[in-house]
Formats: sequence, C-alpha cells, structure tokens
Amino acid sequence: MKPAMETAAEENTEQSQERKGCFECCIKCLGGVPYASLVATILCFSGVALFCGCGHVALAGTVAILEQHFSTNTSDHALLSEVIQLMQYVIYGIASFFFLYGIILLAEGFYTTSAVKELHGEFKTTACGRCISGMFVFLTYVLGVAWLGVFGFSAVPVFMFYNIWSTCEVIKSPQTNGTSGVEQICVDVRQYGIIPWNAFPGKICGSALENICNTNEFYMSYHLFIVACAGAGATVIALLIYMMATTYNYAVLKFKSREDCCTKF
Repeated sequence: MKPAMETAAEENTEQSQERKGCFECCIKCLGGVPYASLVATILCFSGVALFCGCGHVALAGTVAILEQHFSTNTSDHALLSEVIQLMQYVIYGIASFFFLYGIILLAEGFYTTSAVKELHGEFKTTACGRCISGMFVFLTYVLGVAWLGVFGFSAVPVFMFYNIWSTCEVIKSPQTNGTSGVEQICVDVRQYGIIPWNAFPGKICGSALENICNTNEFYMSYHLFIVACAGAGATVIALLIYMMATTYNYAVLKFKSREDCCTKF
C-alpha cells in the first residue's frame, strides 16, 4: 500500500498534467518543426514553379517570334525548335523532381530536428540514418551548384530581349533624326547564335523592329523570362538554406551519436 502523501502527490501531478495538456503538447510539436527547411521548401516550390511555368511559355513565345520575323525558312531554325522542345520536356522533369525532393528534404528535416531536440525518447541514431542524412547534404550541394548555372543561363534570354527592347526605345525616342536614321537602327539575332548566319532575314530594322516590340508575343516572352530568372534565383536561395539546415542537422546528429543521448533516425 502506498502512503497517503504519495498518492495525493501523484493525483496532483496528474491533475496538473491534464491542465497543461494540450498547450504543452502544442509547444512540444512546434519545437520539432524544422522552420528553416519549411521556409526553404516553400521558397523552392515557388521558385521552381515560376521558373518552369514561365520558362515553358516564354520559350514557346520565342519560337513564334523567330518564325514570324527573324527566320521565315523553317529549315534555318529546325535545330533550335528541337532544342527548345527538348528544354520544355526537361522543364517537366525538373518540376516533378523538385516537387518530390522538396517533400523528402522537408520530411528529413522533421526527423532530424526531432532527433536533435530529443522528442521521441532515448534511442541511438543509426549509422544508416546518418548516412542518409549525409547523402542529402552532398546531393543538395550538387544541386545548388547546378542551379547557379541554371540561374546564369536563364539570364541570357533576359539580356537578349532587353537589348531588343532598348533598341525599340531608341527608335521611339524624339532624338532620332528622321526616317532614314530610324531605318538604320537594327537588331540582328544571328549574333546571339540562336539561328545560323544564313537565316533570312535574320536582321530587322526601323519601324518593323518597333512593331515586333509592340506584339503580345514579345511583351509576354520578355516579362516571363524575367520572372523565370527570378524563380531560378529563388530556387538557388532555397537550396542554400537547405544546405545550411541539412549540414547543421547532420553535424549535430553525428556529434550526439557519440554521447549516447540521441534518438533513433
């Protein structure tokens, strides 16, 4: 038989736990949320969605502009059309991959954060768990470097469209001297290497160039490429956050595994 004082103390403890109950549970759960990984996942999904969606439509608009104005012969831009079509398929793959990878990294962040904060009991982290966490660190670093290249590549069409747009603004400016001066202002897309030098006409001048800048295809493609470039930049930032979060979690898991105080991952 337990003494009356111990029984009363246990009853008081149970009552106090019941009173705290939901609040402590919520605080405990919120303590195990990997906020860095959560922010990175939202940023990654947003950036990849902008890059893939806007990039896909912008590439289609670019082909339309080239076919209608800069390369009327289909054989001249056949290779470019195939490359752009391939890039559009690659965009589908990138969107699918990062959707799954973002979810996996977020789940890994939940597990490692819970292990680091010891929310699930006193079990040792396994070598397999640390190996998987280290693999995510390495893969995230590789993807971060790759997306730096994607970000730089996505700035190329923005630069090209900006040059065309700025040339059109020069044509519209009142400082242009007469019609003859306007017709001498040209844009030759062949110098960018996207169509061969024997493509016809390849170069557009004067009022014809101004009309191209006023078309919906040019306006939409230009702004969509800007948004796609911004999306690629947001994805790079998200991967940098992932790098820091996964590296920190892996380092703490490895350190705590030596002290026999970490939970199972």
